[in-house]
Amino acid sequence: MLPSGWKTAPLGSLASVERGKFSVRPRNDPRYFGGDVPFVQTGDVTNAGMFLRSYSQTLNEKGVSVSKVFDKDTILLTIAANIGATAITVFPVACPDSVVGIKPHQDQADVLWLKYALVSQQKNLDAQASQNAQKNINLEVLKPLRLSAPPLPEQRRIGKILVCWDQAIATTERLLVNSRTQWQALIGITLHLPSANPDATAPSDNGGFPASVQPGIPTLPTAPEGWRRIRLGDHLIEVRRPVVLVDDHTYTLVTVKRSRGGVQLREVLRGLEVKTPSQFYVHADDFLISKRQIVHGACGIVPEELNGAVVSNEYVVLNSDGEIDLRFLRYLSESRYFQQTCFHSSIGVHVEKMIFKTERWLAWPFNIPSLTQQQRIVEILDAAGLEVASIARQLDALKREKSALMAQLLTGKRRVHLTNAKLETLA
Repeated sequence: MLPSGWKTAPLGSLASVERGKFSVRPRNDPRYFGGDVPFVQTGDVTNAGMFLRSYSQTLNEKGVSVSKVFDKDTILLTIAANIGATAITVFPVACPDSVVGIKPHQDQADVLWLKYALVSQQKNLDAQASQNAQKNINLEVLKPLRLSAPPLPEQRRIGKILVCWDQAIATTERLLVNSRTQWQALIGITLHLPSANPDATAPSDNGGFPASVQPGIPTLPTAPEGWRRIRLGDHLIEVRRPVVLVDDHTYTLVTVKRSRGGVQLREVLRGLEVKTPSQFYVHADDFLISKRQIVHGACGIVPEELNGAVVSNEYVVLNSDGEIDLRFLRYLSESRYFQQTCFHSSIGVHVEKMIFKTERWLAWPFNIPSLTQQQRIVEILDAAGLEVASIARQLDALKREKSALMAQLLTGKRRVHLTNAKLETLA
């Protein structure tokens, strides 16, 4: 039941809803591009966030004449590819027919509130998409879309409150990016090696390989003063603890995430359900490498809570003779050199089918400090890592809280009683 003063209304009664246009084939005809008018496509909207401030192309006068231009403060909504992505324009833009422009009627809808209301409908819109070669929706789906609309003053208040939350989230996201960048720099300083690509989405000129793969020639610099140049095989030992599977016993299977994401629970199965018969026990503090995924950085230390778990022969389990702290080895895996040696120790015709050869990798030289210095480096990087993790948790909490608050505000389960003056100070 709606709160007093609220109404259920179709989108078409709250705003004008018009489809973009670009009536030229082929779409990339250069005679229409290169002018002063931004030409916004689905990817620009998807990556924009709250407000659209950047664009990938521009149109000249001839291009504008065959397109559709939407004014400032129009909500752009994608109706193909990533259906339902939205962004508010801050300047006039031209759009193709894969984007719809939604301009709120001033006496019916506030642009910020309507943007959030449409965000809450994204899954619903995607579910209504036609299942053609490319999923899409049309105006016949959008215009009748029914929204629960509070009175206009309450819409404005809801919009301003949610914008404040988004600003806090954006600030925390920037803080997290900066913290991770500093952590990567600290890796380079303490290990005297450039850091690896942080993850699979990191920008990198990688010759067609995923960004998490490090295919370059491993080049080890001169050992710093007090460090030794050794082969890892001099101090690392491959451990094999065979498991005799019993049908009715349960076994904890673990996996290693890419981009040094750590050792994690995979599943718990009875012995008769384990498909690969060759299984091996792992102990807490073992260093684990995935033979098939190490080119993507899949390695890590087994945590205490997974002590006694099992892995198949697709993994390498390593211990140390005491001269190498395996926690230091874990941080060493964050270096580009480590990742490149893993790549060059793997064989296969395709990056997703390469197999790691342990004996090859253990023969590579590495610069290693004394055990005391290894432990000091671990302490420094642990402390920095805890700060990054703390900010990441704060960001997750903000996103969850904002999502819950938005659902309550947009349905009237929580009402807004702040004055406009207070909202102005929040904004």
